[in-house]
Amino acid sequence: MPSPGRITGLRVPGGPGVRVDTYVYSGYTVPSFYDSMIAKVIVHARTRELAIARMKRALEAMVIEGIKTTIPLHLKIMDDPRFRAGDISTSFMEYFLARTDRKNGREAVAGGARRV
Repeated sequence: MPSPGRITGLRVPGGPGVRVDTYVYSGYTVPSFYDSMIAKVIVHARTRELAIARMKRALEAMVIEGIKTTIPLHLKIMDDPRFRAGDISTSFMEYFLARTDRKNGREAVAGGARRV
């Protein structure tokens, strides 16, 4: 889960087909009461496959130090076979988190919360 705190290092990806919208910078303190979306990474490419590959590279290049982020979660989503195939719906995250919990030996808890 994302977290508040001081960002001690920040490197955003760039290049053709990659855009990052953010308001944070190295040294910025994310307050306790904050919008958890501190940055938005946007990519485009000719095909879904190329766009997913570009997003993976962008996420791997993005560095936000000092706080927890959802970058690892998004990297796992990029590798999910259903996501890659475009077999998604509004229930995708429910499926994905349940599958991830089973894969990691964690027990899913009713109401969408997870026991770690």
